[in-house]
Amino acid sequence: MTTYTIGIDIGSGAVKTTLFRNDGDKHEWLAKRCERIRRRDPMTLAREGYEGVLADAGLKPEDIAYTATTGEGENVKFSTGHFYSMTTHARGGVFLDPRARAVVDIGALNGRAISIDERGKVLSYKMTSQCASGSGQFLENIARYLGVAVEEIGPLSRTSQDPEKVSSICAVLAETDVINMVSRGIATPDILKGIHLSMASRIVKLLKVTGVKEGVALMTGGLALDTGLLAAIQEEMVNEKVKVEAVSNPDSIYAGAIGAALWGAYRHERLNQLEAVAAA
Repeated sequence: MTTYTIGIDIGSGAVKTTLFRNDGDKHEWLAKRCERIRRRDPMTLAREGYEGVLADAGLKPEDIAYTATTGEGENVKFSTGHFYSMTTHARGGVFLDPRARAVVDIGALNGRAISIDERGKVLSYKMTSQCASGSGQFLENIARYLGVAVEEIGPLSRTSQDPEKVSSICAVLAETDVINMVSRGIATPDILKGIHLSMASRIVKLLKVTGVKEGVALMTGGLALDTGLLAAIQEEMVNEKVKVEAVSNPDSIYAGAIGAALWGAYRHERLNQLEAVAAA
């Protein structure tokens, strides 16, 4: 039986929405929307994303079997159910890259490493501390201070010849370190690469704690497409002798919304099966 499900992932920095056609174990991605919050109401953006993917797919609300939320989406009134973000990123990660045996989710406020199996089941995880200078918001603040656009962070970092590593794990102290670097005349690419290396060091340590020893680690979240951070993580994997390949995907930011839509399809099917048994 063919069903349509929607996944809505409300993060600290953006609202992501996906729409899928499901037929048993076959899942076809039909539409997607992503809106940066930028002081706007996340609930309004969730509604706009929902209506947007429906319009893109040529469907109506009554065509949707299940609308699932994740992240900070518990209060979306028109949703059918809610899923914990760790499970949705795990399932979405395997959908984007079936080789993935770990997901590294780096969002606006924190980061986490998740060990998963081939089905996207969470085996173990480890999160950064609340104060860690390893988040998207911290990196955006530094870029703003340096006068660099967010889109330029990765490419600039990769041109660094002599990175200046940031040692502080506290975001406030790390920003002070950066101010001192600027006053000492350290080049912007070297500052950005140093920050990336510092973030990468903590991310790789998180991965090691989860027990992941081989396979692919897929980057998800808002920093998944930061090419400078990905390169730094790959370097740190070699330095720490971790035999895990760090990769990204052009749609990595949608991992949570993808997982929500797919878990919604699974839950809808299970509920139908239970109702059929009860009616028999």
